Amino acid sequence: MIANLPAFVRVDGQLNELDKKIMQPKEIETIVKEVLSENQFKKFNIEKDLDFAYENKDGYRFRVNVQFEKGNVSLSARTIPAEIPKIEDIDMPDIAYELCSLDRGLILVTGPTGCGKSTSLAAMINYINETRRVNIITLEDPIEFLFKNKRSIIRQRQLGNDMLSFQDGLVHVLRQDPNVIMVGEMRNLETIAATITLAETGHLVFATLHTYSAAQTIDRIIDIFPPYQQNQIRMQVSITLQAIIAQKLVPRKDGGRVAAREILINTPAIANLIRENKVSQIKTSIQTSAKEGMITMDNAMGTLYKKGLISKEVMESNGLSFNGM
Repeated sequence: MIANLPAFVRVDGQLNELDKKIMQPKEIETIVKEVLSENQFKKFNIEKDLDFAYENKDGYRFRVNVQFEKGNVSLSARTIPAEIPKIEDIDMPDIAYELCSLDRGLILVTGPTGCGKSTSLAAMINYINETRRVNIITLEDPIEFLFKNKRSIIRQRQLGNDMLSFQDGLVHVLRQDPNVIMVGEMRNLETIAATITLAETGHLVFATLHTYSAAQTIDRIIDIFPPYQQNQIRMQVSITLQAIIAQKLVPRKDGGRVAAREILINTPAIANLIRENKVSQIKTSIQTSAKEGMITMDNAMGTLYKKGLISKEVMESNGLSFNGM
């Protein structure tokens, strides 16, 4: 919702006008006041941006961001499904089940905004919840999917309400007896460092990053540290990393969207490339390691095309040719 424009809704990645009615600045401000508490609205006016989760009287949940634009209040909201999807519901690869059975290490789900990272993470956490007796702690901004305790105990902590920062939450989480930790987003150097340390101390840690490929993810983690620390971080990542799932959503041939996923598993060969700062060779290593459950994004797209799930135009728009397909 943007002042002096109609409301828009994004369906399958495309923006469409909800109707022709122009939204007035006061109208949007009234809507925002209705969904925010008094303290939240005061905070929003001070900080000019606010992220929160909202559930309406019909039980529909939304992840919401309110912001100012040209001095007027604007709002962006994403729907959060009531049902947590299963791994098979979102066509995650079989290797995901194996990753969920691990006791320690770092598993990263990456991709651009709106590519389904939160949904994939939720499916994996829910699988652990249904199959293992462990203590799961999530650190989120805001809390999205609401988990119910099944075989596991799940505690969901929200930035602002339950912790002052992701860094603070990560510092204290070790004293809360966790087995599995989910970090909503590794946003800065401090959060990345704390997340790697948690994985190093014998916990299974899930986290997200806004990166497009496995190789770029590793580069982003290393490059955020000052040069004098980078060799140490390469060593830590080579030891703690279990897998990277880099995904994006592409248009389905029959409507809707489908996820294409690049999978990196941290084999001894991959760990050596990380230690030796040969990240540019990781894509080649993924291509030759299909038996370990790895797949490049190009091959993932090719598989979707062969299954008839995506069109030739989608392949070409992603820079892929049809040689050998």
